[in-house]
Amino acid sequence: MQQNKNLRIAVFGNLHRTEMEAQLKTLLDFFHGKNVTVLLDEYMQQFIEDKFECSFDKIELITDEHFDADLALSVGGDGTFLNTAARIGKKDIPILGINSGRLGFLADVAKDEIVATLEAVLENDYTIENRSLLHVSTLDGTRLETAYALNDVAISKQDSNSMIVVNAYANKELINSYQADGLIISTPTGSTAYSMSSGGPIVVPQAKSFVITPVASHSLNVRPLIVPDDWVIELEVRSRSNSYLISIDGRSKILDHSTRLRVKKADHCIQVLKPMGHTFFETLRNKLLWGADVRN
Repeated sequence: MQQNKNLRIAVFGNLHRTEMEAQLKTLLDFFHGKNVTVLLDEYMQQFIEDKFECSFDKIELITDEHFDADLALSVGGDGTFLNTAARIGKKDIPILGINSGRLGFLADVAKDEIVATLEAVLENDYTIENRSLLHVSTLDGTRLETAYALNDVAISKQDSNSMIVVNAYANKELINSYQADGLIISTPTGSTAYSMSSGGPIVVPQAKSFVITPVASHSLNVRPLIVPDDWVIELEVRSRSNSYLISIDGRSKILDHSTRLRVKKADHCIQVLKPMGHTFFETLRNKLLWGADVRN
């Protein structure tokens, strides 16, 4: 990023995080006197003025989806990062995840790394990773709140007393009729989220694949499946309640069981900015304690 131009940096965050205040103060101090315009939602601007009785040198309020920036900062956890990715959409704005809680896979810049990381960004000392998205639609035209998922699309039962049956098709061919509590379609990015907690494999972000993972399958011989990301997956759900729950990166909606879904690779990516030295395998070692001897 060119230091001699005015940089436009959008800041999004989760104000419910306890460490948020301290991290915003760090950003205030760092950007003071620099040729940077900070883009903020109105609630974020109000929070900063109330807490610090001051603000960034140059401010631009985000009033709708029509904004542009050179960089987006997501201050919070991985959930905040997913919300930021939804705000960025197709804008091709790199996102840097600053963590305000436990170490995340997406928000992996710790509080004591913020200043050094931003200095490195201004010196162009970083990499950009393109992360694939899922695009989900309904075959009957039922409206969804969002159409894109950076992590996953999850189908689950609405009635806790009975399982659902999900007929999954790949390029029109039946994969399996999953009798389970649910089914997850995840990107490589999402392979370390809900899919992993349900027994799915970890997939490196650069892999051109999706993961299909059953949740609490009622058949012991059913296992997660990795498929190419250029396949089109269709899902047909049957349930005793005549409805089911769809969750797209955590944003949920109840659908009638007659609503069939189509899931495919989106036509755009999300750009994730990574400081040099912040790698996927380093995060795995730190987050999952790979190679650590945890015996006492």
